[in-house]
Amino acid sequence: MTERLSLDPVTLSRIGNLELAARWVVEGFIAGLHRSPRLGVSTDFAEHRPYAPGDDIRHVDWRVYGRTERTYLKTYEAETNTNFTVLLDVSGSMGYAHGGISKLAYAKLLAATLVWFSRRQRDRVGLVTFSDDIHEIVPPGARHLPHILHALERATASGPGALARALARIAQSQPRRGMFVLISDLYETPAAVSRALAPLTGAGHDVIVMQLLDSAERTFPFTDATTFRDLESGTRVAVSPGKIRERYVAAMAAHVAGMRTQLGGSRVDYSLIETSQPLDRVLFDYLSRREFLRTAV
Repeated sequence: MTERLSLDPVTLSRIGNLELAARWVVEGFIAGLHRSPRLGVSTDFAEHRPYAPGDDIRHVDWRVYGRTERTYLKTYEAETNTNFTVLLDVSGSMGYAHGGISKLAYAKLLAATLVWFSRRQRDRVGLVTFSDDIHEIVPPGARHLPHILHALERATASGPGALARALARIAQSQPRRGMFVLISDLYETPAAVSRALAPLTGAGHDVIVMQLLDSAERTFPFTDATTFRDLESGTRVAVSPGKIRERYVAAMAAHVAGMRTQLGGSRVDYSLIETSQPLDRVLFDYLSRREFLRTAV
């Protein structure tokens, strides 16, 4: 990764346009790490290969034959027809911001980047926003990228969050196997998250979970006694940070470790992301894991 690409997410958010931000990250990214081309009838030329008996002569490159008197076929990269859907948590807790960008603002940038990249790789892309139930659905499609970007622009963080109901409805509405990327802060127990994902994993879908947290949620850097408000329930609690920091940090570390163990045991691709991480680094790590899992099978 180059320094030019390691953009601070706060800087990206100031662009004010998800399409431009996603294009900036993806277009500058190292091409080909996640490419899985198939041969077919796409109009994007891929390469030549020698003619073999039985090949369709309609694909012969006669210009090459005229220059070399050798028979070569044009091959093409086709639509993969893979359904790639981002499941974006827009519950109230995703509105939290301590490091200059809220979790939801970061999640929008991340979702736009992943969808832009996947569409470039010829996947059919879709989006679902949800809290304790589904807010908006853009079904996977080859031409749905603009609709997804508009839906992301409209998304706001509000209300209680719960995975089970929304994910069960999504699984029922997606009979065709595909890839789902869940972006959420996962403020449920690891066991509850695993149960909520079961309808998707049980149906044979490829499920990736990205737990998104602000660094303050892990390190609890606060010093002054204050009142904290639950962004989903509105409940207020008076807290003296110095008295609870050690227990809080240990509990959060155990939560993250439990999530990694529980989801890993459920054959879910899990990663932890903080809102300070550059988007190109997250994309690089995501593709590296995907390549590792693909070759490990």
